[in-house]
Amino acid sequence: MITKRKISFDIAVLGGGPAGMISAGRAAELGARVVLLEKNDSLGKKLLITGKSRCNFTHYEFDNTKLVEKFGKDGRFLYSALGHFGVSEVLDFFQSRGLLWQVERGNRVFPRDGDARDVLRVLMGYLAGGKVEVLCNSKVNDIEAIKDVPRIFKIIHSGGELFTEKIILSTGGKSYPQTGSSGDGYRWAEKFGHTIINPTPALNPVKVSEKWVKELQGLTLKNVSLQLYQEGKKRDERFGEMLFTHFGISGPIVMDMSKSIDKYLKKGNVKLLLDLKPALDFQKLEERIKRDFQEFKGRIFKNTLSKLLPASLIPVIIQLSDIEEEKRVDYITREERKRLLHLLKELELTPTELLGFPWAMVTSGGVSLREVNPDTMASKKIENLYLAGEILNLDGPSGGYNLLQCWSTGYLAGENAAKKAERVK
Repeated sequence: MITKRKISFDIAVLGGGPAGMISAGRAAELGARVVLLEKNDSLGKKLLITGKSRCNFTHYEFDNTKLVEKFGKDGRFLYSALGHFGVSEVLDFFQSRGLLWQVERGNRVFPRDGDARDVLRVLMGYLAGGKVEVLCNSKVNDIEAIKDVPRIFKIIHSGGELFTEKIILSTGGKSYPQTGSSGDGYRWAEKFGHTIINPTPALNPVKVSEKWVKELQGLTLKNVSLQLYQEGKKRDERFGEMLFTHFGISGPIVMDMSKSIDKYLKKGNVKLLLDLKPALDFQKLEERIKRDFQEFKGRIFKNTLSKLLPASLIPVIIQLSDIEEEKRVDYITREERKRLLHLLKELELTPTELLGFPWAMVTSGGVSLREVNPDTMASKKIENLYLAGEILNLDGPSGGYNLLQCWSTGYLAGENAAKKAERVK
């Protein structure tokens, strides 16, 4: 039998990502003896590559109702966490520790110097200030719940074993497995009775069948609209920035829509309609085309689209329009003009699949929210277990929402675990 004298820590936090670091720091700040186990050789590996290594660490929105809506029907789970440690508190937390930040396009908040390492430095300082014992290169191999009062967990890891009264599971999901996110935490949650909603990639680039996208690799389109259709019905729509790649499409609006695309692809064929000129309806855009043709009267077709389209997109649109590129615009027929019009308003793309977990920003799915107390992040299945961050079945769009979820749930988990930690010598 394990005696109380053998307990090493009040709280063991598994996973050194955003949720894990802030939960460990908060628990230690409140006086708990905390150990943080991370299987990588350093903390925050995934954090350092977010936002193209600039780290969009939250979203500049202070209305919690609007925030939870971004997480879909299960977003209401976050009300307590955001009410306790929301956007204001997150910004104050980092600023009070020396991080200067700025709000950029789309209300995305970044470090002023545009360096994710500045965010990590704040978190590392937070851990050091609370004297959290950080064990890197410590892969958890097994966890045993020893039935005693109070409950004691035995954690067997690559560096040995330790005992703790409480565990915070913050091991993330399965996105970007090259950073260590391999879904380990799901195994431990299941072992203790939790239901795992099937993890799937979210905020993911999308493959399409059209070969011409390769010609546009690297082209970014701003202020465009993307609509998802299945069986003639519009299923989703996004407005903003999109990127063409060698395999298909990416960028914020594609990543945000990828979850819907995956959902409907599982039901059958889908198509995407890209509106290159969403600010103009069909009639106004047709009038615009007529004016351009009049201005360029006497010129050949391929030299008359520079005011409408980026240079790299012009050859593709000409090819798809089936209009002879050397034809003088004076002789373009009404039917040909209509084809051009529809290409500009309804450029069709055919998704085939998502690129998968290695390129997914977050994971959709995870530990069922019904089995976690939203006021404390405590497990409803086993005493003294807490869960936070991406391991939960909760994901939002790009723009800082998912890191906000990590900060909020992690802080709440750390605080509540510390409040109930018993000092056992």
